[in-house]
Amino acid sequence: MSHEPETPSTAESSLIRIRYNDQLTRQFVAASILWGIVGMLVGVWAALQLAFHGANVAPYLTFGRLRPLHTNAVIFAFVGNMLFAGIYYSTQRLLKTRVASDLLGKIHFWGWQAIIVSAAVSLPLGYTQAKEYAELEWPIDIAVTLIWVVFAVNFFWTLAKRREKHLYVAIWFYIATIVTVAMLYIVNNLAMPWSPMKSYSLFGGVQDALTQWWYGHNAVAFFLTTPILGIMYYFLPKAAGRPVYSYRLSVIHFWALVFMYIWAGPHHLLYTALPEWAQTLGMIFSVMLWAPSWGGMLNGLLTLRGAWDKVRTDPVLKFFVAGVTFYGMATFEGPLLSIKSVNGLAHYTDWIVGHVHEGALGWNGFMAAGMFYWLVPRLYKTKLHSKAAADVHFWIGTVGILLYVISMWVGGITQGLMWRAVNDQGALVYPNFVETLMALRPMYWTRLVGGTMYLTGFCLMAWNLWVTARSGEATDGEAMVLDTPIAKDEVPWTRVAFGTPVVLTALVVGIFMSIAVMSEVASVTFASIGVFAAISGVIALQLSREDGRPTWHRLVEGRAVIFTVLTALAVFVGGVAELIPSLVINRAEIATVRTRPYTPLELEGRDLYIREGCYNCHSQMIRAMRAETIRYGEPSRLEESIFDHPFQWGSKRTGRTSPARAAATQPLAPSPPGRPSLDLAGLQHARLSAPHHGAGGPLPHRRQARGDARRGRALPPRGAQRRARDRPGPGAGHRRRPERQRRTGRARLRGGRPHRVPAAARPPAGQPRPRRGRHRRHPGALGARSMYREFFANHPMLALPVMSLVLFVAVFAMIVVRTMRRQPAQFDALAALPLDTEEVTRGC
Repeated sequence: MSHEPETPSTAESSLIRIRYNDQLTRQFVAASILWGIVGMLVGVWAALQLAFHGANVAPYLTFGRLRPLHTNAVIFAFVGNMLFAGIYYSTQRLLKTRVASDLLGKIHFWGWQAIIVSAAVSLPLGYTQAKEYAELEWPIDIAVTLIWVVFAVNFFWTLAKRREKHLYVAIWFYIATIVTVAMLYIVNNLAMPWSPMKSYSLFGGVQDALTQWWYGHNAVAFFLTTPILGIMYYFLPKAAGRPVYSYRLSVIHFWALVFMYIWAGPHHLLYTALPEWAQTLGMIFSVMLWAPSWGGMLNGLLTLRGAWDKVRTDPVLKFFVAGVTFYGMATFEGPLLSIKSVNGLAHYTDWIVGHVHEGALGWNGFMAAGMFYWLVPRLYKTKLHSKAAADVHFWIGTVGILLYVISMWVGGITQGLMWRAVNDQGALVYPNFVETLMALRPMYWTRLVGGTMYLTGFCLMAWNLWVTARSGEATDGEAMVLDTPIAKDEVPWTRVAFGTPVVLTALVVGIFMSIAVMSEVASVTFASIGVFAAISGVIALQLSREDGRPTWHRLVEGRAVIFTVLTALAVFVGGVAELIPSLVINRAEIATVRTRPYTPLELEGRDLYIREGCYNCHSQMIRAMRAETIRYGEPSRLEESIFDHPFQWGSKRTGRTSPARAAATQPLAPSPPGRPSLDLAGLQHARLSAPHHGAGGPLPHRRQARGDARRGRALPPRGAQRRARDRPGPGAGHRRRPERQRRTGRARLRGGRPHRVPAAARPPAGQPRPRRGRHRRHPGALGARSMYREFFANHPMLALPVMSLVLFVAVFAMIVVRTMRRQPAQFDALAALPLDTEEVTRGC
């Protein structure tokens, strides 16, 4: 129920007192901190599992089951509660009204927490749809949709009751978030229920892959980016006491980001069986995203002009500046990784893991910390308990995330180079994944140390805010506002909805979309016409502006319904252009003799594979690259996965990959002719045991790997060893080994004491013996320095963006150090007069 305003005095008959509902904000802040600790703790445990295989506790706490729990806890529990807290707090003040319904707010809060608990229970039990960031099964998906509708109704109802006609820029990003997330979540989670906790995706194969990454990439865009940008546009000016740097830049930032982001999803599927046009489209729009993303970053950082002296002493601004900078780094690296040549090296490696955490922990985590340090003292009418502890949190978190990201950069590039390395004879230099894993172990331990440091800083923040809250008293904010209805616009709504900018945009988009059905010559002609129309239209709009009259965008900002519809259309156009061509594909036309529906036994095997989370480490996609075709076989084709519901291409490769593309569980059923299948090692990796089938984690045969490293070679699976050993053939290499050697060999595989090396097998006198415990280099193998030198020699165009990224980090570190050392007196000339609160939030 809405709050009844108090009766004003006679002298203030035009004013009313509003008491905001800040209880919702306090609840979401507390929930965000609690679930943040849980999600990061699970992430640290998963990092330990990658570095130390013994941490995989079957059947419920293995990496395959904990990894989706970690991602969902960080995205939907930690960041989700954080963005709801920021939205409820800022929206009421920007619209000058209390939240429309306290009851809907309570339903939203407790419903969202119930969803998080159900996810925390169901995912370790193996109930998953096997789609990244959309693992929750269909009953929970329905609950998510209903609670999101409750949130949307409450938000737009509050928007309708507003006493401030102008919609501030933060509200724009909130509107885009609510509309787009609803569309993404509903379309991607369309499924056919099979049992109370089991369903199959409505889409299959390539269709499912494109739909999933249309959702997956834009879940990052519209759940982890746009609402946090709205929070940045509100809380950063508040904390700095400065207006937003550029109103025009915020307009360009919003519309360019909303329109372009929705097209970029296919860059997760480069070099796959996805049609080439979709891959190219995704890459182009991803590179174009550089401009609006950095426009938003610069708008945030330049808001601090004249207030940089506060960064030295205010922990809130420290976190905001670092968070916005990490946003700039992540949005530089994202388009870089979408370029095909870079993606071919980085995809499926830990470089992508570092990139994701750069955004989640650097951008979202630091913005959340800054917002919490600013909010909690105001929500409890007190001062922050310890600024020193907040500063310690900042430096621990910064060092931790840098250790994490840099280790994953180094590990990911090393992975990519080792996978693709071939010798002069065209054979793989590192044919076994064990060699890659041994090279990555230091990086995994470094990642564990960095993640633990970040978690420690977060726990320090939780303690600091808890003591702060206990020292104060929960109090809802109040404000005196004019109780006058919003003046009705004299400009008719048709002139706003069908204004010149809308018509021009529709014309240009229509021209460019028509290129898809034209010939090569006609497409070039129409592309030229589209560019000419866009440039001419922008020039004409600038020349037609009249002083004293509001611009078209200023009129739209006062029309909430029209603004929401235009935002939805900007997103909808990109989604339709991407999805419709792939969804209308007739499966019967692409089916061949070699494709067939799965048998019941094969479906049972696929369900087992999905339940154990094997898709988190093993991609069933073979890309058209020489190294992958040598290692796995011929590239995957469009028709091979048409019966996969869901698709099993994955996004990572850790440990021995078993690319059974047509049926990921072929040990339980014979594979089609000409297709590789999961071998005995694949089943050993799953640790099939009765009555539960617990996945053994992504690093199979760690003990065997240690034994292989001592001998300086990587062994094939045991079944392959027996087959090679018992196979008759000429020469001593094919003779059956004596029983004693077989026993000692098995003891070595079990981690037992190795037998004494015969004198004949020892190295000659004067030659150094190989050190035990170190991996001897494979004949023809390249050293790390040689691999990097050879790669950049073959790809000179990549040297510039990589060096730019390194230079960016170095310059940022130098600026931070110099800023911390400057004295406040040096900034006196840059300082401006303090602004009124309304001027700060409204911008200029």
